[in-house]
Amino acid sequence: MSDAILPLGKLPPELLAQLVAQIPSSDPRVLLGPGVGLDCAVIDTGAPQLLVLKTEPITFVSAEIGWYGVQVGANDIATTGAVPRWYMTALLLPQGQTTPRLVEEILNQINSACAQLGITVVGGHTEITHGLDRPLLIGTLIGEVAREALVTPRGAQSGDRILLTKGVPVEATAILSREFPDRLAAVLSPAELEEAAAYLYTPGISVARDARIAVQAGRVTAMHDPTEGGLASALWEMAEASGKCFKIDPAAVPVPRLSRRVCEVFGLNPLAAIASGALLFTAPPSGAPAIRAALQAEGILCAEIGEVSEGPFAVWQRQPGGEVPLPRPERDEITRVYE
Repeated sequence: MSDAILPLGKLPPELLAQLVAQIPSSDPRVLLGPGVGLDCAVIDTGAPQLLVLKTEPITFVSAEIGWYGVQVGANDIATTGAVPRWYMTALLLPQGQTTPRLVEEILNQINSACAQLGITVVGGHTEITHGLDRPLLIGTLIGEVAREALVTPRGAQSGDRILLTKGVPVEATAILSREFPDRLAAVLSPAELEEAAAYLYTPGISVARDARIAVQAGRVTAMHDPTEGGLASALWEMAEASGKCFKIDPAAVPVPRLSRRVCEVFGLNPLAAIASGALLFTAPPSGAPAIRAALQAEGILCAEIGEVSEGPFAVWQRQPGGEVPLPRPERDEITRVYE
């Protein structure tokens, strides 16, 4: 292994794949374990329903961190077709800055988000520690899913349509407008800046409802929540997990006007910026129209952005001169803003 310093953000996919390959796994009850693009573990305890587990850190944001932590963890649980049930958190707080009011605010955010999603808080850990300049939260969510209803990123099949809800990057829009309002104030009106900050709630970063409607409306073969690295990373992760080739039309990807403007201010590629709030999924061509219709009937935009073909795994994008590879992000676009 190299001694080179790694950049801010997720580990590079190649390094992560090497490290994951070294993890021993001999428990037959583990149906889905560590892997690139596999956001949840799935455990068979012998009960009628499978357990789905997810751990997620919140590091880019400081405002609403408790609410945020529950929502993004619940997103990954939902992409397996499961219902999130139980939540635990490790809350690390900065020395010299933490007050009882701050701790209460974060815990109230957790309680509010869990109440909204029907999740029960079952434990955790809180600690004031040195070396931090803001609170850090690491949450663990456990959900349940019927065996026959389990969906994983490995399930995409040749011929499937690739679909995306809401648009991208909802989460980056909310983060940047909340963390760097002064840099946006020269370009956005006060009303636009307020609207961008409210993207956290409208259209919102939760995909639990999107996933529930999709799986009830038809056969969904794979689902993924585009987080760090945005839609581009999520496409590569799904392609790698399924061993298939994904072909997309970038012009078909919905990018809200306000999101595009925010990304332009910071010089970011909207397809490679953190994008919770959008649900990426695949479905057979015969069932995709009904799923799109069901989502749109509930007020959730759903666009068909491409299709799946046989491997080897790769992601291609349509351009005027033909198909070219979609670059795989080495890190999330917004990490450049924090440097």
